Amino acid sequence: MTMQDPIAQLLGNWSTGINLWSILFRIGLAVLLSAIVGCERSSKRHSAGLRTFILVSLASAASAMIDICLLHQGGETFTAVSAAAVVATAMISGNGILFSSKSQIKGITTSAGLWACSVVGLSSGAGFYTLTLVSFAALLCVLSQFPRFEAILKDRSNHFEVHLELKNSAKLQDFVTTIRKLGLRIDDIESNPAYVNSGLSVYSVSMTISERDIKKYRKHSEIIEALRSLDYIHYIEEMN
Repeated sequence: MTMQDPIAQLLGNWSTGINLWSILFRIGLAVLLSAIVGCERSSKRHSAGLRTFILVSLASAASAMIDICLLHQGGETFTAVSAAAVVATAMISGNGILFSSKSQIKGITTSAGLWACSVVGLSSGAGFYTLTLVSFAALLCVLSQFPRFEAILKDRSNHFEVHLELKNSAKLQDFVTTIRKLGLRIDDIESNPAYVNSGLSVYSVSMTISERDIKKYRKHSEIIEALRSLDYIHYIEEMN
């Protein structure tokens, strides 16, 4: 017995096959839902944010449609090693892009973009030109248009994390006192052992904006700029 998706039944027969409208709808739905998850992650200072979730979801949706098309064309043998193998290979290659800088993970979006781009190439090679062009347009839009929105989202979040370098570890208590006076709450302070012989006291500090006026009128960059003026702080920046 075959079972049809209830929502697909409401939408009509066009949604069950692979055609221009179903491709647009499926990719659009994948981007929309992953964007909601990405917004939630970005607002809580997680490394994998808006664009990363969208790119992974976009690649997965396109891969699923490629498999369906290949199966309908009688390519069962190729299908077994096509999308899954290529996407997995791209993920492994993308992991090599990731690196750490001042305790920050870099290159996550680039890694996901490589993964998504591999699917665009796979669909083009398989001759699914409509899927290729729609996926490419969505990928290009995510990479070029979303960074500004994602930056605004993060800068207005109540939570953020900074890389802090103090000239003297004895000044940590002064820093904590200043943070509280500014209307911020420190959630966690972690010492970085990599700088133990550098003469500096280096920490990763997670903070929450608790004062209403600061939430409404101050960006993260403005708060950090104010902290940078303290004479006992050697260096401070927001962590991505």
